[in-house]
Amino acid sequence: MSEDFTLHNRIGFKVTRLARIMEARLEKQLSEHGITRLMWCALRGIGMENVKTPSELADYICIARPAVSRLLKTMEERGLLARSGINDDKRYTEVALTELGVEKMKACHVLVRDLNEHFAGKLDAAAYERFMNMVDTLTEDEQVQLMRL
Repeated sequence: MSEDFTLHNRIGFKVTRLARIMEARLEKQLSEHGITRLMWCALRGIGMENVKTPSELADYICIARPAVSRLLKTMEERGLLARSGINDDKRYTEVALTELGVEKMKACHVLVRDLNEHFAGKLDAAAYERFMNMVDTLTEDEQVQLMRL
């Protein structure tokens, strides 16, 4: 077996390691505001990207709908968002941030932006653009493939 074929030289190991480093730092920073990474994703989607329904949120965050239901329940219990029936039909729900949710979204946005700038700043602009394009290439159509498993 080639010496080049080591654990630490594999794309999966390197990408996973980077993701875990970034995730751990982000989770630590967000926890100071009582927010998890998934909560942050929901706050951003609802408050900054016009995501209005649980189904849209599941697609936006790329998680299963039952997980979104649990997430929304927790966030509602913590006063971060409110759910309401669309046209008084409780089968169809819209979500909106509360005042507290907006405050947390704004505070956490700064942390997330700074973290992303820290890592992006390690690359020059051209390398960053290539990296982002390569990640897009590697993930293209993979969610569809994953759903088939």
